[in-house]
Amino acid sequence: MIFSFTPSGRPLRFKHSLRIGLIAITMIVAIAFGQITIAQQPITATLTVSAGAGLKPVLTEIQQVYKQIQPNVTINYNFASSGSLQRQIEQGAKTDVFISASVEYMNALEKQGFLLSGSRTNLLKNGIALIAPKNSTAISSFQDLTKSTVKRIAIGEPRSVPVGKSAEEIFRYFKITDQVKPKILYTRNGPQILNYVETGSVDAGITHDSNAKQSNQVRIVALAPEKSYSPLVYPVAILKDSKNLTAARSFVQFLFSNQAKALFENYGYQMAN
Repeated sequence: MIFSFTPSGRPLRFKHSLRIGLIAITMIVAIAFGQITIAQQPITATLTVSAGAGLKPVLTEIQQVYKQIQPNVTINYNFASSGSLQRQIEQGAKTDVFISASVEYMNALEKQGFLLSGSRTNLLKNGIALIAPKNSTAISSFQDLTKSTVKRIAIGEPRSVPVGKSAEEIFRYFKITDQVKPKILYTRNGPQILNYVETGSVDAGITHDSNAKQSNQVRIVALAPEKSYSPLVYPVAILKDSKNLTAARSFVQFLFSNQAKALFENYGYQMAN
């Protein structure tokens, strides 16, 4: 064994013991700050997860899978447009985890200090699709939205629905804003766009690529060029005032697991990282 001595000749602790102690302290600190997660530890909690409405199908399935891993964790989802969820959180709505369909609304909450420091990360990416009723042959491109035969076009309300803001950017890119503006029907969220197209209430809609792929009652006419709209990134973060930080960290960690990744990709999403 290797000793270290003081000037008086008295031995100090073994160097290897000192190293072990330092390692232990480092791990304790890392765990405290969330840098190391002890996976699969039993947790009992009820989580409120607010998420963009278009994520409902995939997050519902993720909830079922996660229940098998953490049977004592109850997840209560709150689905709405990301802008509406931002306002709810600002007004004091109980939320443990927020998954936004746009960085804009997450940025606003972060700026106001609502997020747990270091918990925000990008989760998903998505594309934009022009869709029409399954048996419709009226349009074959974004430019065709200017045709007189196209009477109504469903898009999200741009002030609260990220895909609505993307639709406006796409109209500007193709220089058809003035022609299509009188035809626009605004919706509260992405799934409502899909519903209007499925039922034939509108001639076309612009929605997330992932939503369009989930329906066999619509036809994807075209995918918007990536350069025609701001990147659609879905960030996730834990709220600073959450009373269930351990459970929230565990759930967010699971969203990046291979199991969750397979489900997201099955529903047409891409992982952001």
